[in-house]
Order: sequence, then C-alpha cells, then structure tokens
Amino acid sequence: MIKNLKKLLKRKGPLAENEVKDLLKAYGIRTTNYKLVNKPEDLENLGLKFPVALKVCSSKILHKTDVGGVKLGIQNMNELKKTFQEFRKKFPKENLLVDQMEEKGVEIIVGLVQDPTFGLSIMCGIGGIFTELYKDVTFRVVPIDRYDAEQMMEEIKGKKLLEGFRNIPANKELVADLLLKVSKIGQELDEHIDQMDLNPVFVYGDDLCVVDAKLILK
Repeated sequence: MIKNLKKLLKRKGPLAENEVKDLLKAYGIRTTNYKLVNKPEDLENLGLKFPVALKVCSSKILHKTDVGGVKLGIQNMNELKKTFQEFRKKFPKENLLVDQMEEKGVEIIVGLVQDPTFGLSIMCGIGGIFTELYKDVTFRVVPIDRYDAEQMMEEIKGKKLLEGFRNIPANKELVADLLLKVSKIGQELDEHIDQMDLNPVFVYGDDLCVVDAKLILK
C-alpha cells in the first residue's frame, strides 16, 4: 500500500475515487466496499451486497454527477448489467466502479485545503447536498489535536445533528477520530495535497463511513 502511495504522489491533479479511498484505508479510515470493473465478466463474483451504485471512476472526471456518471440504488445483477452497458457506451475508455451502498447516516463533510495565508487547513461541517447551501463549516490549521477536533464540532451551527437530534444516533468521538486521522494525512502529505473533500461521510451511533472522496494533488 505504501509503495503504491509513493507512486500516486508523483502525479499531479485529481486522483480517481478508488485511489483516494485506498489512501484513506491506509490511514485506517473506513470507506465503502467497492470493486473496479472494466468488462462484463468483472461483474461476476462481485462480493458486494445489493443495493449498489455504479460510478465512472476517472482522474479526468472530478464531478461525476454532472456528466451522468453515477447511478444509485441498483437492486440486482440484471439492473447492474444493463447500467454497466449504458456506462460502457458513455465512458468507453474509463474505469467503472461498483460501490456497495451504505445506510444513510448523519452527513458531514471533512476536508483539507491549502489556504494562501495559513497553509494547509482542515475543514469540518454539515455535508451532503446541503454543503454549498448552508456553508456550515469550520477550519483549523493542520495539525490539530483532540481538543481542536472537539471545538470544531462545537462551532458547527448544525452540531445538534451530531448530538442525537430527533433520536438519530451519531458518534461525535468517531468524528473527532476521523478529524485527527485526516489531520495526520495533511501533516504527512502537506507538500503534495492541494485539496481533499470527503463528502458525504455518514456518521452512525457506532461507526462512520466515507461515501465519496476527492483529492487533488499539487
């Protein structure tokens, strides 16, 4: 994994989703179960549970939804094969990724961004489709400690979502752990990272999962 990581970091620009998720896993961060597929035979013995999503998986396509490169909620193999054929025609030269869908949890966004004044900073906020609407995010300069992570969660206007709002369980300790792991990535790979977005991250009562991830290298 580390050998592959060194190879990845020699690149510039966006990484493909599977590459970002492999990096996260190397740092002990849970992401979705997935499999890269290129030909129909790759769909056999997937080892994933339905429902799944099919996504175009390419470093050249950063915003997959904008180009019709994501199909969610595929319920069975017949539907997956049909969608695979459609995507293969639409994106003939790109990898495709079958992603096992996760139960929805409280959605947060965690990221890294190079600030022109302060340098690499970590960000946390309410995630999912409302990220740009609410702009409910908070920042710290990397590296952070647990106190910083806890304060970041306190500063989010939607913090009640992480405190059992309407009896929806969400584990703040696990969010703090995630922030510390992302801070470590930033600290160790500072010279390589331009920006990273983990959005959404589903937070549950006893677990969390990074559902989608983007990383742009300097």
